[in-house]
Amino acid sequence: MYSREEIKQLKHSFWTKFGQFMALHLSSDGEKANWINYKTGVKHLYFKMDADKNEAKIAIQWSQPDAGIRALMAEQFLQFRVLLHDLLGEEWIWEMDGRDEYGKPICQIYTTMQGHSIFREVDWAELISFFKPRIIALDEFWSSAKYAFDLFK
Repeated sequence: MYSREEIKQLKHSFWTKFGQFMALHLSSDGEKANWINYKTGVKHLYFKMDADKNEAKIAIQWSQPDAGIRALMAEQFLQFRVLLHDLLGEEWIWEMDGRDEYGKPICQIYTTMQGHSIFREVDWAELISFFKPRIIALDEFWSSAKYAFDLFK
């Protein structure tokens, strides 16, 4: 069992290492990217990566408070579903009526990897191998699709 401070330190160490590794990669637009805290430029729309004791998750999440706007954003993503899955090279899960850990409504498109822990350094290479190609593919997707989301800024 880890203390809160140990959990915080291990997560910080992993994300620092991931950030250093990803610093070598420019975005699809040829610019330096903050891969860990990826900026979409659209309020309430995020690319999120997370890992815990048994699961890693990468997602496109939008948490627009207005249900109508959330639905419009979902429709917009559906228009790009084929492009997204082509760039990712895999199908992701589409959850259009979910809740975050605080009970707020969210929509998300995501995938997970089970059985790897951010708390075991021996798993870090596998976690990086899981996140890296997917966040790069999301960046490539966003480079093409972001203009269709300008109305949500």
